[in-house]
Amino acid sequence: MEGFNDLCFIMIILGAIVWVCLYFVDAGYGKMTTDKWGPAISNKIGWMVMECPVFLVVLYFWAKSEVRFQVPYLLFFLFFEFHYLHRTFIAPFLMRGKSKMPIAIVILSVTFNLINGYMQGKWLFELAPQHPAYEHLYSNAWLTDWRFITGTVIFFVGMAINWQSDYIIRHLRKPGDTKHYLPKGGLYNYVTSANYLGEIIEWMGWALLTWSLAGFVFFWFTMSNLVPRSNSIYKKYRKEFADEFDARRPKLKRILPFIY
Repeated sequence: MEGFNDLCFIMIILGAIVWVCLYFVDAGYGKMTTDKWGPAISNKIGWMVMECPVFLVVLYFWAKSEVRFQVPYLLFFLFFEFHYLHRTFIAPFLMRGKSKMPIAIVILSVTFNLINGYMQGKWLFELAPQHPAYEHLYSNAWLTDWRFITGTVIFFVGMAINWQSDYIIRHLRKPGDTKHYLPKGGLYNYVTSANYLGEIIEWMGWALLTWSLAGFVFFWFTMSNLVPRSNSIYKKYRKEFADEFDARRPKLKRILPFIY
């Protein structure tokens, strides 16, 4: 247990370092794709390869757990895997265009997802059932606890925002149109990275509904990656769509409506 907690704290420190570094170095994928990151592969293949490990690792821990069919643990599993089923095996096929993703980014993402899958799966399906406090906490009574109920609502609200925002991005252009557009609609009326906001909200809900250090680490690392990236996208849009962007300021923020 001590080794597991040590890993979580190391990831928290690493997340803080990543947060700072990404304000100076843009991760070269998506809108920030650049040849500086080396050889690249299909964006669709890249997303599948890098997201698949966390799906499989959590599936492994759940499948071998003695508590896998107890309702709270089963719901943890279904919530988590539902997100990654869509993210790994559905969302990539909805992508339009022929964008590339650097292999280096794929490798870094695979590494994180293996670690994160280990943290979430190990805690929920192996360590927590053996922990006196959590064995009681994750009983059926947990399903009526305010943390589980509130966290579940937040989780699915975040998922809905993320999916809606991705839908808006995918439909900015009509077939045959190659122009770029500043996103509008939904929370894009308030922030330039509404999809990232949805993902942050989603994993905030996860941290709350599991009430775990592992869940918090995932939420923390999500922010450390997406908050500085939202700043990069904001600056890119401000330069690329200067006139339209200025017309929508100061209302339009990076990732937190009305604030940042």
